[in-house]
Amino acid sequence: MLGPDVMALDEPLGALDPMIRFQLQADLRGIFETVGATVILVTHDLAEAAWLADRIILLRDGLVVQDGSFDDLCHHPAEPFVSEFVRAQRG
Repeated sequence: MLGPDVMALDEPLGALDPMIRFQLQADLRGIFETVGATVILVTHDLAEAAWLADRIILLRDGLVVQDGSFDDLCHHPAEPFVSEFVRAQRG
C-alpha cells in the first residue's frame, strides 16, 4: 500500500461541490506529480481528465474508442461518438 507503482481512482471527486472539487483537482495534480506512480483515474468529466491526465482513454460499452491526448480527442476524433462526447461537455 505504501509507494504503489499504480493507483486506481474511480470518480474520486464526483460527489463534491464545484469549489471544493476545483481545489482538490489542483491538490491531486500535485500529488500525482510528486508520487511519480501511474494513476488510472475514472471520470466522466472531460475537463477534469484533461487537467489531470497526459493520456485519455475514452470507452464506450467497455471498449476503447480512442486513446490519446485531450487535443487528439477534440481535433482528431476517431469516430463520431468521440465528437459527440466532447461536444456534450459543459464548461
